[in-house]
Amino acid sequence: QVQLVESGGGLVQPGGSLRLSCALSGRILTPHAMGWYRQPPGKRGEPVAILSGGGTTEYGDSVKGRFTVSRDGAKNTVYLQMSNLKPEDTAVYYCNGDLTAADGRRRRDYWGQGTQVTVSS
Repeated sequence: QVQLVESGGGLVQPGGSLRLSCALSGRILTPHAMGWYRQPPGKRGEPVAILSGGGTTEYGDSVKGRFTVSRDGAKNTVYLQMSNLKPEDTAVYYCNGDLTAADGRRRRDYWGQGTQVTVSS
């Protein structure tokens, strides 16, 4: 089965940087889009960055200029480089996939388990 596993979270001081990774396993025929979402404590989840299959990117207004999403096709890994982190960035970050798996089915709700990012002095 297709699985997404996030890693790279941790405790960072304001202004610091982190790189999150989303490793995809299982046979994926077509990655239509990948995205990063986050859920701050006690709040609703929100989109952070989206990477289309064609390589175009979109970012939430609050992270533009600070976060960068990219992918390594050979490694089947999607990254979220986060710089100039702020306390408001504290959240559980989730990787999302819009994928067609080996069975030919396309699903937009592949999710990882999340990785905690805490920005604090």
